[in-house]
Amino acid sequence: MGVATDRRRALGWLGATTALVALAGPGRALARPALPSGRPNIVYIMADDLGYADLSVTGSHAIRTPAIDSLGRDGVRLTQGYASTPICSPTRTALLTGCYAQRFAIGIEEPLGPGAPPHIGVPLDRPTIASVLRDQGYHTKLIGKWHLGEPPEHGPLQHGYDEFLGVVEGAADYFRHHMVMGGKEQGIGLAQDNAPEQRDGYLTDLFGDEAVRTIESAGDRPFFLSLHFNAPHWPWEGREDAAAAKTLPNSFHYEGGNLAKYKEMVEAMDQNVAKVLAALDRTGKAHNTIVVFTSDNGGERFSQTWPFIGHKGEVLEGGIRVPILMRWPGHIAPGTLSDQVMASMDFLPTFLTMAGGNVARAGTFDGIDLSAQLTGKAAPVPRTLFWRFKANEQAAVRQGDWKYVKIGEKEHLYNLAEDEHERAERAAAQPARLAELKALWDGWNARMLPYRVDGYSEDVRKAYSDRY
Repeated sequence: MGVATDRRRALGWLGATTALVALAGPGRALARPALPSGRPNIVYIMADDLGYADLSVTGSHAIRTPAIDSLGRDGVRLTQGYASTPICSPTRTALLTGCYAQRFAIGIEEPLGPGAPPHIGVPLDRPTIASVLRDQGYHTKLIGKWHLGEPPEHGPLQHGYDEFLGVVEGAADYFRHHMVMGGKEQGIGLAQDNAPEQRDGYLTDLFGDEAVRTIESAGDRPFFLSLHFNAPHWPWEGREDAAAAKTLPNSFHYEGGNLAKYKEMVEAMDQNVAKVLAALDRTGKAHNTIVVFTSDNGGERFSQTWPFIGHKGEVLEGGIRVPILMRWPGHIAPGTLSDQVMASMDFLPTFLTMAGGNVARAGTFDGIDLSAQLTGKAAPVPRTLFWRFKANEQAAVRQGDWKYVKIGEKEHLYNLAEDEHERAERAAAQPARLAELKALWDGWNARMLPYRVDGYSEDVRKAYSDRY
């Protein structure tokens, strides 16, 4: 594996700097930027159910995402980014804790729903991506979807965030700001800190506007801003659908939506990312701010995942491969394309190191620090990653280029370097490797929590089987 950098953009980046550092060989010098002083701000932006190829930079021919694309143009785009699980709340558990979601009771709810045990949440004494940065002196705020328990027992404020504005549950109508079932609004819905909140507006715009206000009001203290859009998760509603939303009897809305509406929702999200980037520029904070964009899992019915197969709720690449784009002026060369394998749980140790912290002192994590790989200071490192999903009894492990997949009773082996479409079956030709990877997965799985017999994923098994 290696890191390829677009030569034209890299030269432009180098030419815009003044500091010189000598290279091996007489008469050669490399221009390097003067690094910003102080700890960087961090803006982590996560979409909900966005497919790998739903950005114009990753292959969409219909959807235009110039603001999100600019993060790759001005920084690094990872071609082998992964969600730690193929569905929402477990991936958010992995992101929050820096660990495999399956280590925690909340992480084996696929997803967290009404059948979960009461008072469930990440253990309160567990270090989180927010708490470790707050310990570094950061102001921490979550805007958008939480889906990891209910305040005041297990809201964002109980897990390291200083502020919260967003939806508590796993989904919400974009105008009513609650889940709607049988025509009735359910749950807490939109909340500020630990209390329900009443605001008007389209959720995507509401979250983007709150992020802009947060940036504009930030002082000299570094901030960690998690901006978790619920777009483009169902219900499929655009900005002009307020009247229809008032009569929608069910947020699942599986009979609704279309490609045009999905495009509208993704592009509305991109416009809000543009507002956030403009606020960083306007306030003079862009030069010392890390900005990341990714998704919590693969896309659902209107998504594009090419060249991968599979969708949300599947351990095939289309269900777990996600875009990761990161910009950090002066540290990441513009136009960098990296094949470093990275998963959701890696952001905690990576951000902590970028913020000047010590990962070993902060706790024990399954994720690893990839700051040197992202900034080009070190070559990509090989990874072994594991997934499981109870619906259809799915399992997967990736080690280097090889991937073992089990769906139901069928086992598969693929070489992703040769066939990322997961159609060139290698199990018969490589039985020893198949057995090796299966044994690795069995060993990992034995260290994770077992599923509850009455777990929520059991309830949705048939729904996923029928839908996909």
